Amino acid sequence: MPATDPKDDLQRYLQRAREALLWKLEGVSEYDVRRPLVRTGTNLLGLVKHVAIVEAGYLGATFGRPFPEPLPWLDDEESEMNADMWATAQESRQSIIDFYRRVWAHSDATIQSLDLTTLGTVAWWPVERAETTLHRILVHMIEETNRHAGHADIVRELIDGSAGVRPNALNLPDLDDDWWADYVSRLEAAAREAAEARPDADG
Repeated sequence: MPATDPKDDLQRYLQRAREALLWKLEGVSEYDVRRPLVRTGTNLLGLVKHVAIVEAGYLGATFGRPFPEPLPWLDDEESEMNADMWATAQESRQSIIDFYRRVWAHSDATIQSLDLTTLGTVAWWPVERAETTLHRILVHMIEETNRHAGHADIVRELIDGSAGVRPNALNLPDLDDDWWADYVSRLEAAAREAAEARPDADG
């Protein structure tokens, strides 16, 4: 098995997750990229904005390298609750994408300049575990970014039916719409059959 560099591996997986998240915005109208599709308001552009802000903190101030732009959605005491989870009508899609890419550049410089064992302090974590390593923060950011990329995948499918991991690797079988419609019908039938057979089951 060829030897790999652990830091390179972590950064590569983080970058793949970043790109997967941004891809979900491509080809979507201004309305659809912003509109909430679940009770908690999850929306495509808000997910990107949120992940960008989170990454700016974890791979910036945590290691004494604060992101060099203001983050009013977090820093302003008058900022509305959940302001990092949606885009106002005045915030353009491109401005948020560009912001996220600037965060990448700043984060990548942090990653390149520090060893995985470098200690940092996460100000918003409980004091007893606030001190941590670059290695742990990278694992955390990979988890965070992939989690929200998964949210974006479902939101995008609700909008226009498109799905997949990346443009060149959808990770889905190449089947037509009729097959998928039949598949969903079979799943629905199985769910109803199970509910009827076990009406008192509480999961």
